[in-house]
Amino acid sequence: MTAAILDGKAMSKEIRAEVANQVAQFTQERGITPCLAAVLVGDDPASQVYVRNKQKGCEKAGIKSQMHRPSADTSTDELLALIDQLNADKEVNGILVQLPLPGGIDETRVLDAVSPLKDVDAFHPENVGLIVQGRPRFLPCTPHGIQQMLIRSGIETSGANVVVLGRSDIVGKPMAAMLVQKAAGANATVTICHSRTRDLPAVTRGADILVVAMGVPKFVTADMVKPGAVVIDVGINRTDEGLVGDVDFEAVKEVAGRITPVPGGVGPMTITMLLHNTLTAAKLQTA
Repeated sequence: MTAAILDGKAMSKEIRAEVANQVAQFTQERGITPCLAAVLVGDDPASQVYVRNKQKGCEKAGIKSQMHRPSADTSTDELLALIDQLNADKEVNGILVQLPLPGGIDETRVLDAVSPLKDVDAFHPENVGLIVQGRPRFLPCTPHGIQQMLIRSGIETSGANVVVLGRSDIVGKPMAAMLVQKAAGANATVTICHSRTRDLPAVTRGADILVVAMGVPKFVTADMVKPGAVVIDVGINRTDEGLVGDVDFEAVKEVAGRITPVPGGVGPMTITMLLHNTLTAAKLQTA
């Protein structure tokens, strides 16, 4: 039996309409329009597409957006000076530094320099610590989008065995930290796997919910998936055959109970939660 598709595009449209209504209400009550400043260093084509999509999302939600485009040869100190300027700008509520940064720039120093109150990606150590403690200021956009997909699709996470493939600071680690909390869309038993995990297929076959964020095209095959499992594919890889995820979609959909497509799955939800975080930041800064 073929898996049901978890349509991130349709779900993100629903949430964006909610955010747009909340932005309009906030603007009317406070006389302030939330503003997101994006910093795109260099001219990486994929990053340009991502940032353009984020700008379009802001526009539709009634959120102002700024674009700052330092050249690829910008130094770490020059970039830090721009971050300081945006931190001090009262009109800017959220700051997004598009990753990856060009080689030679100290990524950790740059991300740590963003004010925790404007850190709408939730990368700052202070915000990461709050997530781990179960009292988040912001939730990172991709894991938050995934959690919303699970909640809004009626997928039970409480007591479920969740396997997260990948241990990145952007997806894997925060996803695991969120799903293990005492909260809605959480209370799961979570295993994090990575390139050093022994007998990986044996571990993934035990997952009721499998979240895949390895960055390897079609890494997860049908024999790695428990029949009826929920499979969330975070990967987006450009190949000769077009965009593909980290899951062999055509094969795995014949085994899984529910599955996200690529594109049209997790991707739209990520941008949607960025808009949500920008509104949250504006509320925190004007409380």
